[in-house]
Amino acid sequence: MKRVVILGRGGSGKSTLAVKLREITRLPVIELDKVFWHQGLAATPRDEWIKTQQKLVEEERWIMDGDLGPYDAVEVRLQAADTIILLDFSFARCAWCALRRGHERVDFWRWLVAYRWRSRPVLMEAIAKHAPSAEVYVIRNPKALTWLVAKLGKK
Repeated sequence: MKRVVILGRGGSGKSTLAVKLREITRLPVIELDKVFWHQGLAATPRDEWIKTQQKLVEEERWIMDGDLGPYDAVEVRLQAADTIILLDFSFARCAWCALRRGHERVDFWRWLVAYRWRSRPVLMEAIAKHAPSAEVYVIRNPKALTWLVAKLGKK
């Protein structure tokens, strides 16, 4: 486990998991939201985002935390990943966490609501196509996440 991609709906705990995995693995974390979004929450253009990710994946070891929904070009980091973790928690859980975190834009809430039937199928297809040899964990509840963290901590 040297190149980890963490995906999931907004508010699912991707960044929190990345910090826990960093503590276990000592892998550096790349928080993609901080790389992708510019001042005023302006999105990085797709071509530029692909080039940026191509540079990021050149590193030998990393955890990439982020799911940018319809703005993303996830195939770049999937191709380089050896481990993929998809946090597939319920809408209610993620919405509650997002509300507690602070104010979000309307496009964030649209993505959050439509995630299960729009973004998730696209991600699953992309994982199958671009990361066929990666170890994939689809985590659907906090108990499963606790199990995964404990398992990885024993390796």
